[in-house]
Amino acid sequence: MTDVVDATDLPYILPWRSAHARVGSHRSKFEGAGGFFRDVVPLVRNPDPRRIDLRVSARDPFEGLHVRRFEQKSAVTVYALVDVSASMGFRGSSEKLALAAQLCGALAAAARRAGDSFGLIGCDEHVRPELTFLATRARGSELEMLSRLRNAAPRGRSVAGLREAAAMIAGRRKLVFVISDFYMPSGDIAATFGALAQHDIAPIHLSDSLEIEKLPRWGIFSLTDLEVGRRRLVVMRPQLREAWLRRSGRRRADLRTLAARYGRAPFEIGDRIDWQRFAGYLMGGDA
Repeated sequence: MTDVVDATDLPYILPWRSAHARVGSHRSKFEGAGGFFRDVVPLVRNPDPRRIDLRVSARDPFEGLHVRRFEQKSAVTVYALVDVSASMGFRGSSEKLALAAQLCGALAAAARRAGDSFGLIGCDEHVRPELTFLATRARGSELEMLSRLRNAAPRGRSVAGLREAAAMIAGRRKLVFVISDFYMPSGDIAATFGALAQHDIAPIHLSDSLEIEKLPRWGIFSLTDLEVGRRRLVVMRPQLREAWLRRSGRRRADLRTLAARYGRAPFEIGDRIDWQRFAGYLMGGDA
């Protein structure tokens, strides 16, 4: 598996303007000394004679003075809300929590390079206090949060804690990655996205090919429901496998539909992270 240090550099573009006062790398709602050129306005509206535009002023028939205005670049806050419920403990072609930790490491590094703060909150039925790290730019906190996430024990029958986390990060608009296998009712997904609606939501769908796609057409095997801890014997046959594949397809389609209501399409990670494709997603490309 690719280590975080070898991952593709992950710049990200925001389709909105930051309202954060701290100087950073993103377009903002504030005026400043540098950044993107915004417009030219009369000097009386922006009394800064250092930025007088002589060409525009000379063309003014009323002989008024005009100054250039620039857009100040600002920082943003980035959060990863990570599902650590029991279903995330599935181990097949990969380990879901290991993928989540690898992804969070790359996102934290990207945020640090951009001058942004990064935070992580792990959730099952409630917010997990030992996996709660409020946004910071401190390198030491980043290493600790990733270590705890890698070693977390998935538990819990739901991800209701995601809505608790949404209340914790309410306020100024943020970039929020929701990292989960999304094994939850559509109503719960909609409620989670609705609670985060004020933010820029980027759903990251973790999947494992051994859960559905690589199941044999014929066979007898034991399955464990990780959410409730029950085991059952399954006699697999082509019709049953096709039914499971159709249900998996409907679940993915429902997730895409719900995510589209709140902005970004979900990005799916199956077995391993395709860093180039993920970098394209962060830059506004297709999922």
